[in-house]
Amino acid sequence: MAIQVTTRLPSKTTFTCPYGTFAFRRMPFELCNAPATFQRCMTAIFSDLNEDCLEIFMDDFSTFGEYFDNCLSNLEKVLIRYKERNLVLNWEKCHFMVDEGIVLGHKIPSKGMEVDKDKIDVISKLPPPTTIKGIRSFLGHVGFYRRFIEDFSKIRKPLCSLLEQGRQFEFNEDCTKAFNLLKQKLVSAQ
Repeated sequence: MAIQVTTRLPSKTTFTCPYGTFAFRRMPFELCNAPATFQRCMTAIFSDLNEDCLEIFMDDFSTFGEYFDNCLSNLEKVLIRYKERNLVLNWEKCHFMVDEGIVLGHKIPSKGMEVDKDKIDVISKLPPPTTIKGIRSFLGHVGFYRRFIEDFSKIRKPLCSLLEQGRQFEFNEDCTKAFNLLKQKLVSAQ
């Protein structure tokens, strides 16, 4: 479920102009430490429920329970807390009583965590990178799913060596093998 914080923010986000003094009503994510501040805020608000019946990451949260009635009870606790703290839900992004869903690029079915096949299909169709920026982008995307790839660090080593300071960019046969092996392992990951 996605949320928006509407509580008061520190005076550091207040600004003055000829038309008056203004302050944000919602957390502006353009600020340097806004994501960390937001995460700390959410963790503090739900500290007693976190990992017991609730998982939170930034503006996404999932409530869970062993039985249907337990799920409803846990959801009620969370929604009451939202109301008490003047938090607002974005109802278009809310999904209730689902057996599986996509959270942070991972498919979460009842049996455990899996990779999101839609994201993997995009990565599997990528051509070999031709620049340092392309290498960084590819390694960042694939690194997000490293827990599903055995020996990830060993496989990516030739690609990482291209990022060394002062080294000439030469996408050789070892890099091609590493690139293709990472894509292949990612497509076959469960």
